[in-house]
Amino acid sequence: MAITITAFERSPDRGQGLARDTRVRWALEEVAQPYDVRLLSFKAMKEPAHLALHPFGQIPTYEEGDLALFETGAIVFHIAERYAGLLPDDANARARAIMWMFAAVNTVEPPILDLVTARIFESDKPWARERLPLVQDRVRERLKQLSARLRDSGWLDGTFSAGDLMMVSVLLRLRPSGLLDEYPNLAAYVARGEARPAYKRAFAAQLAVFTANSSTRP
Repeated sequence: MAITITAFERSPDRGQGLARDTRVRWALEEVAQPYDVRLLSFKAMKEPAHLALHPFGQIPTYEEGDLALFETGAIVFHIAERYAGLLPDDANARARAIMWMFAAVNTVEPPILDLVTARIFESDKPWARERLPLVQDRVRERLKQLSARLRDSGWLDGTFSAGDLMMVSVLLRLRPSGLLDEYPNLAAYVARGEARPAYKRAFAAQLAVFTANSSTRP
């Protein structure tokens, strides 16, 4: 059955791989599954047709036959379970990979998203200068803990898995802040993720959409 995902028609990240459809593209590239992309405007994301797939009016969604999913963690987990390549065969290693998927979106990502909000959407508030260092310190605490766990390992638990895919995707959001560079092993870890051929294909596909739509703007 054909797989269709949704993505921004004009991504606010300007094709830099930060929009969440990149995670799903990457997972599909890792397991060598072809997919179609339905591009949506911000207006279309709030219309009934899309809200039937994603009640919060966001992207991406994933459709395969009569299955429709939203939330990147759930989508990547489904892909990893359905196709070989993103979860280990050993039951214990498989459970740990899934654990790291949850850790990425539940423990590491929330303070990073809070930082994005503070830097971009709250920078004009009178209390922004006082709040920003507090948010940065919360991010640093998570990075310190993750750095200590990773140490000099290539991946979180031996071999690359869906856990690494989700964690690298989350950490990439820190690049504009410069905080990731304070932890060289984490910066190198993210670079290893970006160097994977599947990631490069996913990144190029998202960038191509932005480039094409930018060239057609009036």
